[in-house]
Amino acid sequence: MITPERTPRIRLPSLQVAITLVYLRTKFAYATLFYMSSFPIIELTEGAMPPLLREIPHPPAKLNYRGTLPLPTLPLLAVVGSRQYTTYGKQVVDFLIDSLRGYRVGIVSGLALGIDSLAHEAALRNNLYTLAIPGSGLQDDVLYPRTHVRLASRILENHGCLLSEFAPTFKATKWSFIQRNRIMAGLTQATLVIEATEQSGTLTTARMCVDYNRELLVVPGNIFSQTSKGPHLFMKIGATPITSAQDIIDALKLEPLSEQPATLFTPSNELTATEQLVITTLREPTDTNTLLTALALPAHEANVLLMHLELKGYIANENGIYRRLI
Repeated sequence: MITPERTPRIRLPSLQVAITLVYLRTKFAYATLFYMSSFPIIELTEGAMPPLLREIPHPPAKLNYRGTLPLPTLPLLAVVGSRQYTTYGKQVVDFLIDSLRGYRVGIVSGLALGIDSLAHEAALRNNLYTLAIPGSGLQDDVLYPRTHVRLASRILENHGCLLSEFAPTFKATKWSFIQRNRIMAGLTQATLVIEATEQSGTLTTARMCVDYNRELLVVPGNIFSQTSKGPHLFMKIGATPITSAQDIIDALKLEPLSEQPATLFTPSNELTATEQLVITTLREPTDTNTLLTALALPAHEANVLLMHLELKGYIANENGIYRRLI
């Protein structure tokens, strides 16, 4: 008698683990929104507009902000680049902004996926002021992208700012990002481009920067990479190549602070041995399957561990790719 072959049983996470994950996500979402609710949306009228922004063609009639506006004397650097960044792009962001630690400078970006979020994270890590200009309104339920609501909360928590010319309830559209870009280019003394294809929206910010007579800084890249074509294009027409933080310091004439600020993160003291293993493993962005294999933990345990680290703000998951934030 032939016995039919049994279909292998797929072991799913237990109901308890699933409930735990839902609970943690819900708790995290409510905690973030509750914290952000303590930062009201305030209208900044034309008379109080930053001087640099008043110089551009078609300046915004009004701005809304949440958090702490930068001091008028603080030099601001816009950092922009591709959403689909490479390992090289992340290394550049970390290397340059980490090296600006201890200098009087603020980092401005668009809260978007990719280079934008890396720039904000690096600024937070190095106790630098950071200002986010999303392509949406600033009300909690429309803030875009939704995956960066926690990042927005941390920016506010660390005395940074969210800024937008759109109505508080405005939902992001394709054209709103182009319109937003002129605020980034106009508000800052210089724009730094890190990775951008020839068709990237990042290049609109670079063009506006040139039109507004601001400093355009670009990072040279691999000549075979599509994400290097944008920066190399602007290098050919006179943009300043940046190969070290000293180049930025010289371009903006930055001055060091009198005292080094305390670090924002002390992972060796705050993380368990298993959590530290995750941080060590994520030396560069890693897909979920590769990370789970490296951790050698049961899938349900690994999922809970990764969720905890996300909630703590140590790692982020973008489209199945994990990256460290510290």
